[in-house]
Amino acid sequence: MRQNSVRKEGARSRVPHASDHGWDDGAQQGDAGRPPGHRRRRGSGGKSRPRRRRRRVLRWSATVLSVLILGTAGAGYLYYQHLNGNIETDDLNLGEHRAPEPTPNAAGQTPLNILLIGSDARDSKENQKLGGAKDTFGAPPLADVQMLLHLSADRSNMSVISMPRDTLLQIPKCTDPDDGKVYPESGPRTMTNESLGRGGPGCTVATWEKLTNIHIDHYMMVDFAGVVSMADAIGGVPVCVDKNIHSRDSRGKGSGLKLKKGTTEIQGEQALQWLRTRYGFEDGTDIGRAKAQHMYMNALVRKLRENTGLTSPNQLRKLADKATKALNVDDGLGTIKKLYDLGNELKKVSPSRTTMTTMPFDYVGARVVPKPGDAEQLFRLVRDDIPLDGKGKKKPAKEKASDDPAADDDQISVQVQNGTRTVTEPPATGRASTVAQILAAKGFKKATPDMTTALTEGKTVVRYPSVDLEGDAQRVAKALGLPLSSAKKSTDVSGVTLVVGADWREGEMPPKPKKKDDRTPDSADALSGSDKKACMKVNPDFTW
Repeated sequence: MRQNSVRKEGARSRVPHASDHGWDDGAQQGDAGRPPGHRRRRGSGGKSRPRRRRRRVLRWSATVLSVLILGTAGAGYLYYQHLNGNIETDDLNLGEHRAPEPTPNAAGQTPLNILLIGSDARDSKENQKLGGAKDTFGAPPLADVQMLLHLSADRSNMSVISMPRDTLLQIPKCTDPDDGKVYPESGPRTMTNESLGRGGPGCTVATWEKLTNIHIDHYMMVDFAGVVSMADAIGGVPVCVDKNIHSRDSRGKGSGLKLKKGTTEIQGEQALQWLRTRYGFEDGTDIGRAKAQHMYMNALVRKLRENTGLTSPNQLRKLADKATKALNVDDGLGTIKKLYDLGNELKKVSPSRTTMTTMPFDYVGARVVPKPGDAEQLFRLVRDDIPLDGKGKKKPAKEKASDDPAADDDQISVQVQNGTRTVTEPPATGRASTVAQILAAKGFKKATPDMTTALTEGKTVVRYPSVDLEGDAQRVAKALGLPLSSAKKSTDVSGVTLVVGADWREGEMPPKPKKKDDRTPDSADALSGSDKKACMKVNPDFTW
């Protein structure tokens, strides 16, 4: 039985970045109404309670490994129930915002978006043996690895976006499902990795949906301790460095990774060291570590497709047991059958159509913020299900006018909100009032400013809560020269709501939409899953 942890309630003091040290293991609980033995965390009436959410998590690599092998590891009903009982679940989204679900393609298919989360907090003595910060023991978990996996609607291609853990943004209001504790919306310069400690992985999901407006279907977390045994089971993963590397500085910081120049098959604890390494790769930042993770993931998937390493049924069963004990997923993925089905979907994409990217960013001191223009471009490509490898681009869909007729302009109630705030600029003063007056001059006599809130919205949008107001929302958009697609259905509003975005900080009319550029930004540093020549650059200060 795995050891449980206890969360310490109270003020959130700033803790050292555990990503300088390593990952950790966490706790598990049970829940009624689940398959026999199925574990889920549970509240305890305000008392200290076990925290399954602190089960430390690994990268997408171990996740893919687990879901791809589960279908071949069965040994009857009892074993199936045993594996079900290993899996832990939690709520998907703890925030109030929900990104709109994507529109099905002509074949009725929809994309699949999975958020992959990794934490570097350390909560158990057992996993500290693998290397980690003893001074962060018991501290709130940090989501130091965040990757969004996008599987296209037609299952022809897959994209992954990594977000640097040092990204400064606004974490939305989140409510802990265990005890009802409310974590208020953070300031605009909060590090994204703090989201995990604000109620659980569902707050990290809420943060992504709020930032990207990409609908997230599932999240997956994997106990990092499990990667040691899983990497051993497949016989190692080939990685490359352009110089000898030893990730250890004069203060003793670093993962401890020590490799010779060239390609090496790594497994077990050495694989874990590779995934953790920051000191020694490129400029020693989280950006270099993300590149190393991308290379590892690509190599792992290629090796799995070669069907090497895993041979005997007993070997597969042991691996399935370890993988499921490491898994923490949302309720929608909480059974072996659902994970197996997901694995089959992922297997449809070849490495040549898999693209790894990093969210475009600008430095703000030692931290980063989403790069204006480029980050939104990357998010839009994923929202629109456009391949990041530039192949098989879809023809732009024709805008469809609503079947719901609009009311007369002077009868349409419109609330105007100021969404011009960005991570680098304060909101433009008075935009809600100014734009409400512009609408009133155009005949929308019931346009009123909302002076109670200042939002962050990249592009001006008209939101509406239900289909009976779609026509009214499109009419407002048309009156302002906005495309009909800027009218978006949303449960965040109670009526037609115009959010003036950062693209309209001044002037009488919003800027005319530019012709869409569907190229992946160069700043996303795209890496193809079929690139076998990729090699990590080693910082000269960490060679031997």
